[in-house]
Amino acid sequence: MGILNGNPKDEPMHYGEVFSVWQASTVAKGSISCYQAYLNHAGDKELKKVLDALIDQAKLEIKELDALLTDNGIAATPVMPERPSVKLEDIPVGARFTDPEISAKIAADTSMGLVACSQVMGQSIREDIGALFAKYHITKTALGLKILEMSKDKGWLIPPPLQIKRPETVKV
Repeated sequence: MGILNGNPKDEPMHYGEVFSVWQASTVAKGSISCYQAYLNHAGDKELKKVLDALIDQAKLEIKELDALLTDNGIAATPVMPERPSVKLEDIPVGARFTDPEISAKIAADTSMGLVACSQVMGQSIREDIGALFAKYHITKTALGLKILEMSKDKGWLIPPPLQIKRPETVKV
């Protein structure tokens, strides 16, 4: 029996897995801090619900990823302090993030999270780590769809150039 067969939790993590898990935990911690600030700036109720869902997901990821790191003798980055709640009216208009700006930023973050999850899934040789990031990928896909639908419904989506009229093909 080699070191890479049997229970995946008994197998060592390779350096790519270690860094990817550590990085994902660190990114999730930064996301919570950022999304808590966005909650203070958001005015739309649906946007606030999405931000709450993103925060809850990030907290779950931190819990699971930090446990994985600790179980493998690796120190995780510290958790950032909670941001205090602020009334939207107390934030000066020029310093405020608008709802469309917040929506665009969380859409981009979610999109990048999907790519990162796919990369970890592809590099993992431990099945439990690949499955963990597959779970995160599914959740981020659902959240991304919610963000897209919300952005379209509220008129916040700025689409890239659309191809309305296609060029005619020349038959030779």
